[in-house]
Amino acid sequence: MRKRIPLHEGFTLKALVSADAPKMYRLIDSQRAYLGEWLPFIQFTNRVDDSRGFIEMAIESRKNNKDFVYKICHEDRLIGLIGTKETDYINKSTEIGYWLAQEYQNQGIMTNAVKSLIQELFDTMKIQRIQICCAIGNLKSIAIPKRLGFKQEGIKRNGEWIGNYEFRDLIVFSLLKTDVSS
Repeated sequence: MRKRIPLHEGFTLKALVSADAPKMYRLIDSQRAYLGEWLPFIQFTNRVDDSRGFIEMAIESRKNNKDFVYKICHEDRLIGLIGTKETDYINKSTEIGYWLAQEYQNQGIMTNAVKSLIQELFDTMKIQRIQICCAIGNLKSIAIPKRLGFKQEGIKRNGEWIGNYEFRDLIVFSLLKTDVSS
């Protein structure tokens, strides 16, 4: 996978590097309430070292050609993340997860980022199935797979632990390579 994927008008996906930890933590910390509504990991990101640990795992995963996490940049400013998780090369499938700073919402940035990552996964990695799971009620997140032609497969009951012994149901969407190439 490429380390840099251009999007549009100053927006780029770039592979995470160790030096991104303070910037990533500051962004998360400055938008803790907004991001924390739908992203359970926010409650466990309490210092720069937490972001550094995540980035180190992402770098190692990239080195092992397993999963790929990108920072979403406007010019050189980190404004969100997007990446794959639980990639299964035998079955040629992966899941995409993403988040974006509040002030960059509703501009088509994440839709464009997801679309570009999908293209890279289908073309470069020869992935055949991409999944996106969205919390029920997270309308902004749900709109992205719908907009990009994903099919709703069902509900993953108790699919995400949100802390305090509580779980959240997730809507499972999928897109097959044949869905876009037919």
